[in-house]
Amino acid sequence: MTAKPEPRTYPETYYAGAYWGPRRETAEECARRTADFLNLLARCDQFLAHWYKPARSLKDVRKHSLMPPEVPALAELFRRGVNRERGGPVIEQLGYSLWFGNGGSDGDGVDLRITCGDYSGANPNSCVMPLPRKGPDAARILTVPALTGVVRSMVHSWEPDWAFAMSDSYEDAFPESDTSPFSLGWMTYLSSRLGTVPPLPAPVRIEPVEGRGTLIVLTPERFTVANPEHIALARRVRDLLARAELMPPATS
Repeated sequence: MTAKPEPRTYPETYYAGAYWGPRRETAEECARRTADFLNLLARCDQFLAHWYKPARSLKDVRKHSLMPPEVPALAELFRRGVNRERGGPVIEQLGYSLWFGNGGSDGDGVDLRITCGDYSGANPNSCVMPLPRKGPDAARILTVPALTGVVRSMVHSWEPDWAFAMSDSYEDAFPESDTSPFSLGWMTYLSSRLGTVPPLPAPVRIEPVEGRGTLIVLTPERFTVANPEHIALARRVRDLLARAELMPPATS
């Protein structure tokens, strides 16, 4: 009798993202914010200091660096990413979209997916960064110092309503409803426009961010769904935020 293979396990994956409401901006304004963001990311870690224009293959990608970032080049990329019906005019109110990466291979690269300039509310503005899953760069990036730097860079550049870095597995296990203004992450930034963050239990850390809002860091070590203490802490913090009327009550 042939033995069954061991079930394949996959590493827990993470991403960072910033989100904001309708905001009318030109391609040049989006490009300036992106250039500022790329320069700030380069200070967070050497792995985030290399970015390349979109291309069909990894070999081609590395021929077209975006660093140092130039606003005219980025503005042209945004203009190419306008929303339009096939063969029709530009749908200006839907803003622009741009997707590019840092040239890493599968599993150890980083992408940036940016949507900005939407003022209709139909195409939500965001800057989303799926994070590396493996390798020494992942081990270095998936730490509080590196990721708080990434989230703070998002806040400085994009002025979002909220931003966070979180495990995909946690988000899948505890999804928020459409009525929630944000999702809770390993680290979460909330604009002061959303309200005041209440006192939270240790080991949670609360930090002001440039006079714009508050950064909540749940755990000093990597947050993971494999740790029941992390899950319990996240649910406790979420409950306290709901009591402070920053989030709706949990449904589960």
